[in-house]
Amino acid sequence: MQAVTPGIEAVPRPRLRWLTELPLILLVYACYSAGRLLARGDVSTAVDHGLAILRIEKVLRINAEHPLNRLFTREAWLGVPADFWYASLHYLVTPALLIWLFRSRTKHYRAARTWLMTSTFIGLIGFTLMPTCPPRLLSAGYGFVDTMAQYSSYGWWAGEASAPRGLGSMTNQYAAMPSLHVGWALWCGVILWRYGGTRLTKVAGVLYPLVTTIVVMGTANHYFLDAVAGAAVMGAGLLLAPYVMRCANRVRTRLVTRAATSTAGAASLVASSASSTPGSRAAGASIVSGGCQTSAGERIPRQRESRLGPGAEPGASPADTGGGTPAAAR
Repeated sequence: MQAVTPGIEAVPRPRLRWLTELPLILLVYACYSAGRLLARGDVSTAVDHGLAILRIEKVLRINAEHPLNRLFTREAWLGVPADFWYASLHYLVTPALLIWLFRSRTKHYRAARTWLMTSTFIGLIGFTLMPTCPPRLLSAGYGFVDTMAQYSSYGWWAGEASAPRGLGSMTNQYAAMPSLHVGWALWCGVILWRYGGTRLTKVAGVLYPLVTTIVVMGTANHYFLDAVAGAAVMGAGLLLAPYVMRCANRVRTRLVTRAATSTAGAASLVASSASSTPGSRAAGASIVSGGCQTSAGERIPRQRESRLGPGAEPGASPADTGGGTPAAAR
């Protein structure tokens, strides 16, 4: 139970608003995109990292990207839809699920959003520390074909990843490790499975990350270990998300408490200033200077005299003034 400081109201649970959520999401995505561009690194280093990953996969016999890429290159009915999948769903499904959570599963939205953002920043660290050349950019001797370039006439992309034609220079083609295509797809799958509520959404929650993993390898955009790293990043983000939320709550509580304290101090200062000014005299107090006979409730001297009659003293009884019953005749 949250402790309440005396004199200060408890900080309520923050109310979600699009006016604050949308700029926050756009800011995080802008940082992610800018970070990808800044983390390009040296091309030769990125190629070395890519070849090292490929050698490890061959030793472990998990280089599934080779047969998948040959299949997608040979069969256009598989390669073209895979390119559309890679170039579009990554940027459509994830925001759509965020909006759906915000509108229909509000109590789960903040935790899910924090998980996604935390994992994205971890992935950005991976891009910075380990720029990696994707399979499609290796020399032809390694047996990979860039399906995005091969089928570019079918879509809006060119030969530079999934960026639209003419915007290839605005993307980092060596941000392959980890694969956030797979990471974000895994996040979407978990959200659909947990909160979808129907059998169809559960099936979609399983198929979407699996198909995305096949697509990123078949189009030669990622190695199998890139996909594994993407899943690991999402796992790390899931573990760190509660701590991130606690830190955010503490910062917000301190800011709100400080603002409430400042407001209370200002109100107290105004009240003390008002009390220091001379007040009006109490009602019923005498407003006549000394020397005049007045009593409680009288504001005009000799008010009672005029009421009792001329010549009567203030303390005289009615009999003394002659206003009583006439005396019996003697």
